[in-house]
Amino acid sequence: MKELSLNILDIAENAVKAGATLTEILLEEQGNTLTLTIRDDGCGMDADTVRGVTDPFYTTRTTRPVGMGLPLLRLAAEQTGGHLTVTSRPRETHPDDHGTAVTAVFDTGHIDCVPLGDVPATVATLIQGHPDTDFYLRHDRPGKEPVELDTRLLRDMLDDVPINSYEVLQWIEDSLREDYDPQ
Repeated sequence: MKELSLNILDIAENAVKAGATLTEILLEEQGNTLTLTIRDDGCGMDADTVRGVTDPFYTTRTTRPVGMGLPLLRLAAEQTGGHLTVTSRPRETHPDDHGTAVTAVFDTGHIDCVPLGDVPATVATLIQGHPDTDFYLRHDRPGKEPVELDTRLLRDMLDDVPINSYEVLQWIEDSLREDYDPQ
Protein backbone atom coordinates (compact mmCIF):
# COMPACT_ATOMS: atom_id res chain seq x y z
CA MET A 1 0.00 0.00 0.00
CA LYS A 2 1.24 3.45 -0.83
CA GLU A 3 0.34 5.05 2.50
CA LEU A 4 0.17 3.79 6.07
CA SER A 5 -3.30 5.30 6.43
CA LEU A 6 -4.54 2.68 3.95
CA ASN A 7 -3.05 -0.05 6.17
CA ILE A 8 -4.82 1.55 9.14
CA LEU A 9 -8.10 1.46 7.23
CA ASP A 10 -7.62 -2.20 6.25
CA ILE A 11 -6.72 -3.39 9.75
CA ALA A 12 -9.49 -1.37 11.41
CA GLU A 13 -12.00 -2.82 8.91
CA ASN A 14 -10.82 -6.30 9.89
CA ALA A 15 -11.29 -5.38 13.56
CA VAL A 16 -14.89 -4.37 12.89
CA LYS A 17 -15.47 -7.64 11.02
CA ALA A 18 -14.09 -9.45 14.08
CA GLY A 19 -16.81 -7.89 16.21
CA ALA A 20 -14.80 -5.10 17.82
CA THR A 21 -16.80 -2.47 19.65
CA LEU A 22 -13.65 -0.34 20.14
CA THR A 23 -10.66 0.01 17.86
CA GLU A 24 -7.70 2.08 19.01
CA ILE A 25 -5.32 3.63 16.50
CA LEU A 26 -2.15 4.71 18.26
CA LEU A 27 0.74 6.47 16.54
CA GLU A 28 3.88 7.45 18.40
CA GLU A 29 6.80 9.31 16.87
CA GLN A 30 10.14 9.49 18.65
CA GLY A 31 13.13 10.69 16.67
CA ASN A 32 13.17 8.69 13.44
CA THR A 33 10.90 5.97 14.83
CA LEU A 34 7.18 5.72 14.14
CA THR A 35 5.27 3.07 16.06
CA LEU A 36 1.80 2.26 14.78
CA THR A 37 -0.44 0.15 16.99
CA ILE A 38 -3.99 -0.86 16.14
CA ARG A 39 -5.72 -2.58 19.03
CA ASP A 40 -9.26 -3.93 19.19
CA ASP A 41 -11.63 -5.80 21.47
CA GLY A 42 -12.88 -8.14 18.74
CA CYS A 43 -13.13 -11.92 18.89
CA GLY A 44 -9.36 -12.40 18.78
CA MET A 45 -7.41 -15.21 17.14
CA ASP A 46 -5.90 -18.46 18.31
CA ALA A 47 -2.12 -18.98 18.17
CA ASP A 48 -2.21 -20.88 14.86
CA THR A 49 -4.14 -18.08 13.19
CA VAL A 50 -1.78 -15.43 14.58
CA ARG A 51 1.19 -17.35 13.13
CA GLY A 52 -0.47 -17.40 9.70
CA VAL A 53 -1.82 -13.86 9.34
CA THR A 54 1.40 -12.39 7.96
CA ASP A 55 1.55 -15.05 5.22
CA PRO A 56 0.02 -13.60 2.03
CA PHE A 57 -1.48 -16.98 1.16
CA TYR A 58 -3.37 -17.21 4.43
CA THR A 59 -6.80 -15.63 4.65
CA THR A 60 -10.13 -16.23 6.30
CA ARG A 61 -11.91 -14.54 3.38
CA THR A 62 -13.97 -16.61 1.03
CA THR A 63 -13.93 -14.04 -1.77
CA ARG A 64 -10.25 -14.48 -2.68
CA PRO A 65 -7.42 -16.88 -1.80
CA VAL A 66 -4.93 -14.32 -0.48
CA GLY A 67 -4.87 -11.72 2.26
CA MET A 68 -2.35 -8.95 1.66
CA GLY A 69 -3.05 -6.39 4.41
CA LEU A 70 -0.73 -7.58 7.17
CA PRO A 71 1.94 -9.02 4.83
CA LEU A 72 2.20 -5.64 3.09
CA LEU A 73 2.38 -3.80 6.40
CA ARG A 74 5.11 -6.18 7.60
CA LEU A 75 7.03 -5.64 4.36
CA ALA A 76 6.69 -1.85 4.67
CA ALA A 77 8.04 -1.94 8.23
CA GLU A 78 10.86 -4.39 7.47
CA GLN A 79 12.00 -2.38 4.43
CA THR A 80 12.88 0.42 6.85
CA GLY A 81 14.64 -1.87 9.31
CA GLY A 82 11.54 -2.07 11.50
CA HIS A 83 9.26 -4.95 12.36
CA LEU A 84 5.67 -6.09 12.83
CA THR A 85 4.15 -7.98 15.74
CA VAL A 86 0.67 -9.40 16.12
CA THR A 87 -0.72 -10.49 19.47
CA SER A 88 -4.19 -11.78 20.12
CA ARG A 89 -6.35 -13.32 22.80
CA PRO A 90 -9.40 -15.27 21.60
CA ARG A 91 -12.76 -14.68 23.24
CA GLU A 92 -13.18 -18.43 23.83
CA THR A 93 -10.23 -18.61 26.22
CA HIS A 94 -10.23 -14.98 27.45
CA PRO A 95 -13.89 -13.95 27.69
CA ASP A 96 -13.15 -10.79 29.70
CA ASP A 97 -9.95 -9.66 27.96
CA HIS A 98 -9.90 -10.56 24.28
CA GLY A 99 -8.89 -8.88 21.05
CA THR A 100 -5.97 -8.28 18.77
CA ALA A 101 -3.07 -5.83 18.64
CA VAL A 102 -1.00 -5.16 15.54
CA THR A 103 2.16 -3.12 16.06
CA ALA A 104 4.44 -1.95 13.25
CA VAL A 105 7.65 -0.03 13.83
CA PHE A 106 9.20 2.11 11.08
CA ASP A 107 12.41 4.06 10.64
CA THR A 108 10.98 7.25 9.15
CA GLY A 109 14.44 8.41 8.08
CA HIS A 110 14.82 5.41 5.78
CA ILE A 111 14.43 6.08 2.07
CA ASP A 112 11.88 3.25 1.75
CA CYS A 113 9.55 4.50 4.49
CA VAL A 114 6.09 5.03 3.05
CA PRO A 115 4.26 8.23 4.02
CA LEU A 116 1.67 8.25 6.76
CA GLY A 117 -1.05 9.49 4.42
CA ASP A 118 -4.39 11.09 5.18
CA VAL A 119 -5.24 9.99 8.72
CA PRO A 120 -8.17 12.45 9.12
CA ALA A 121 -9.90 11.07 6.01
CA THR A 122 -9.19 7.50 7.12
CA VAL A 123 -10.76 8.04 10.54
CA ALA A 124 -13.77 9.84 9.04
CA THR A 125 -14.23 6.97 6.58
CA LEU A 126 -14.15 4.41 9.41
CA ILE A 127 -16.74 6.35 11.41
CA GLN A 128 -18.95 6.85 8.38
CA GLY A 129 -18.90 3.16 7.50
CA HIS A 130 -19.24 1.88 11.06
CA PRO A 131 -21.30 4.37 13.09
CA ASP A 132 -22.02 1.83 15.84
CA THR A 133 -18.33 1.07 16.44
CA ASP A 134 -16.12 3.27 18.60
CA PHE A 135 -12.75 4.48 17.43
CA TYR A 136 -9.98 6.10 19.43
CA LEU A 137 -7.11 7.88 17.70
CA ARG A 138 -4.02 9.23 19.41
CA HIS A 139 -0.96 10.48 17.57
CA ASP A 140 1.95 11.59 19.76
CA ARG A 141 4.50 13.77 17.96
CA PRO A 142 7.65 15.32 19.42
CA GLY A 143 7.23 18.97 20.34
CA LYS A 144 3.56 19.08 19.35
CA GLU A 145 0.26 18.55 21.07
CA PRO A 146 -1.11 15.03 20.57
CA VAL A 147 -3.80 14.57 17.96
CA GLU A 148 -6.64 12.79 19.71
CA LEU A 149 -10.20 11.74 18.91
CA ASP A 150 -12.52 9.47 20.89
CA THR A 151 -15.93 8.68 19.41
CA ARG A 152 -17.19 7.63 22.85
CA LEU A 153 -16.81 11.22 24.03
CA LEU A 154 -18.32 12.57 20.83
CA ARG A 155 -21.40 10.37 21.22
CA ASP A 156 -21.96 11.81 24.70
CA MET A 157 -21.84 15.35 23.33
CA LEU A 158 -23.93 14.67 20.23
CA ASP A 159 -27.01 13.50 22.09
CA ASP A 160 -29.38 12.27 19.36
CA VAL A 161 -27.37 13.48 16.34
CA PRO A 162 -25.97 10.50 14.39
CA ILE A 163 -22.17 10.39 14.51
CA ASN A 164 -22.12 9.54 10.81
CA SER A 165 -24.19 12.53 9.70
CA TYR A 166 -22.50 14.65 7.05
CA GLU A 167 -22.02 17.65 9.33
CA VAL A 168 -20.48 15.62 12.15
CA LEU A 169 -18.15 13.74 9.81
CA GLN A 170 -17.04 17.00 8.20
CA TRP A 171 -16.42 18.51 11.64
CA ILE A 172 -14.39 15.44 12.69
CA GLU A 173 -12.23 15.55 9.58
CA ASP A 174 -11.75 19.34 9.74
CA SER A 175 -10.88 19.20 13.45
CA LEU A 176 -8.32 16.47 12.90
CA ARG A 177 -6.78 18.39 9.99
CA GLU A 178 -6.51 21.48 12.17
CA ASP A 179 -4.87 19.41 14.95
CA TYR A 180 -2.34 18.02 12.45
CA ASP A 181 -1.63 21.38 10.84
CA PRO A 182 -2.54 24.22 13.20
CA GLN A 183 -2.56 27.65 11.58
